[in-house]
Amino acid sequence: MGICGQLVETMQTQAEGRFLENLTIGLGYTAVCTDDGGVGVAYTPESNKGGCSVLPPNEEYEGRPASEVLELLLSNSALHRTIGLALVNALNHAQARTLPEDRNNSVLFDALGIVRGTRVAMVGHFAPIVARLEERGSLVEVVDRGKGLGDEQRFTERLESWAEVAIVTSTSIINNTLDDLLARMGKDVRVALMGPSTPLLKAPFQGKVRLLAGTVPMDSEATLRAVRQAKGTPVIQKFSRKPLLVVA
Repeated sequence: MGICGQLVETMQTQAEGRFLENLTIGLGYTAVCTDDGGVGVAYTPESNKGGCSVLPPNEEYEGRPASEVLELLLSNSALHRTIGLALVNALNHAQARTLPEDRNNSVLFDALGIVRGTRVAMVGHFAPIVARLEERGSLVEVVDRGKGLGDEQRFTERLESWAEVAIVTSTSIINNTLDDLLARMGKDVRVALMGPSTPLLKAPFQGKVRLLAGTVPMDSEATLRAVRQAKGTPVIQKFSRKPLLVVA
């Protein structure tokens, strides 16, 4: 079973009796609010729409049982998976907000054993993280399909035989590449999944990912306003905590 399937399985109990109260799809991020006050975000993928509608006109999500909407994580549509992932984060909101925070990623770096000379493969270009890695004297190889960075064939080879650490954007869940990336990594690679879309749950990632670095909104109104106005990660994180969850 892939990561999306495991996320659905893990969250089925929490979804029972809950409803999706608000769905806001912004150009940068999508936000979901549940009827118990939970709020979660996930990256909005680029749309290749052929008309004025992105979702079919007969699809309504607000007011629907969370257990039904959760199944969108298994869809072939990237936007459906975004809605499903934002819902996972909303359902997990109460638990995730209690996790210890790692605002400047110092604990993350230390837990991954990143020092001078550490070979780091990065999926998704996190500019502040790259700067910190270079300050530490680490060797960094980056691939980011959306930004046109890196040689994917060379990067795949380096994942298998060169990398000691892999820092992977949680957008890889949405674009359905995470399972393949994890399968291609050398068995001793220390993996961290990070970004606002990251589901802070141990069970789906046991034996595959060491650390989960996510974003938990603390001000739902400010978060929804930022999403509506197409703001990005720096703005959303002003109203959020940045927890770090050690998986293993």
